[in-house]
Amino acid sequence: MGLSAEQVIDQLRLQPLPDEGGMWAQTYLDEHCSAIYFLIRPGDFSALHSLSVTELWHFYAGDPVRMLLLRQTGDAKSSSVAVLGPLLELGQRPCVVVPAGTMMGAETVSSSSGQVGWSLIGTTMAPPFYDARFSLGERSALISAFPEHGDDILRLTR
Repeated sequence: MGLSAEQVIDQLRLQPLPDEGGMWAQTYLDEHCSAIYFLIRPGDFSALHSLSVTELWHFYAGDPVRMLLLRQTGDAKSSSVAVLGPLLELGQRPCVVVPAGTMMGAETVSSSSGQVGWSLIGTTMAPPFYDARFSLGERSALISAFPEHGDDILRLTR
């Protein structure tokens, strides 16, 4: 039997991530880049947010992660859903690149091989993360801009 979410949290010394949600620990930081572990469980999520620099999301273990990506530049809008996970044959990807300025939110989902009850991912940013580069999504503005994703936005905002 695999590790529980609590065992992963203990082993990696993860802490609650304010505002965004989930559990996290910084694994690397210098003047050029930063990297973290990030764990989410069913019922929790990475709240919709954007960063002023590109971020790479990497799948490490557990259940797949469904990501909602929303982008608006002037009058141009785009949206997509990506799934981080190990099952390439199901369209899952081990890495997703999120361009700067894209609203992103994520939640753990059941895998076809059964649910373990958590998803462990990592993110990497270059240049590194700083609070000033983070902006939390505002529910009503996002629903107004992307009404076709209203249910997802409701679920992925606080």
